[in-house]
Amino acid sequence: MANLRDIRDRIASVKNTQQITKAMKMVAAARLKKAQDRVVATRPYAASIAKVIGKLASEASSENPYLRTAEQQDKILLIIVSSDRGLCGGFNTNLFRFIEDQIKTNFSQQQENGTLELVCIGRKSFDHFRKRGYNVKRSHVGFFDKLQFDSAAAVMRTATQEFLNSEHDAVYLAFNEFKSVITQNRVMTQLLPLDVSYQDDTGDDNTNYIYEPSAKAILESIIPLHLNTQIWKATLESNASEHGARMAAMDNATENASEIMRQLKLKYNQARQAAITTEISEIVSGAEALSN
Repeated sequence: MANLRDIRDRIASVKNTQQITKAMKMVAAARLKKAQDRVVATRPYAASIAKVIGKLASEASSENPYLRTAEQQDKILLIIVSSDRGLCGGFNTNLFRFIEDQIKTNFSQQQENGTLELVCIGRKSFDHFRKRGYNVKRSHVGFFDKLQFDSAAAVMRTATQEFLNSEHDAVYLAFNEFKSVITQNRVMTQLLPLDVSYQDDTGDDNTNYIYEPSAKAILESIIPLHLNTQIWKATLESNASEHGARMAAMDNATENASEIMRQLKLKYNQARQAAITTEISEIVSGAEALSN
């Protein structure tokens, strides 16, 4: 039977851990509200600017460098948005498994040839893919310590310039899309070359617009803003998903700690009862020995 003092020490240790997980859950809940508000505010703008670009591209007559498509996508740049910290359940693990499945399915040849390069936003993705031998071109560790639009735009500007210089045939982005506190969608989308399929959801496809100075000029000036907005939106989605996943994970950890303490208290009472029974038996045996 376990020593009573050891069981008491374990109960105290689990109780301290429960207090930590409960505090982390409250912090994550507070941060989630702010992150969720930023995501909700950004989504309509990102969708609208994508629609505008689709309309402009359908009107532009000349070839645009952002729209060029290689016959074969031999050189791929994949931007991965993960978290800097752990203790968020399967948030990172599920994303990495999804990305590796996508690489095996779509980019296995590029991976073998060494033409698949990764840009890792967040410490967890950098550590995961570097240890597994992937070609990590750049990493942005500590990115979410001070999440700002300029930081996301800087990542996109570098990737865009490399694409325009023909260093990459395509640029992809993988991240967790926020759906709810306990649900995230794993997403991999193509950023470059641009997918400019235009769909008018207003039901009026016959509207003629007059562009000044021209559709081509406006398109060239607005595309960088669109790309920066897309990666900014992805970082906000990932940040909100991380806080939601951490909140759920800490809630489960708190409940598990309660169950462990319940079992330890039961074990402690059993050990205490056994010790009392042993002492009574020794007293009775001693009294019988003296009487004899």
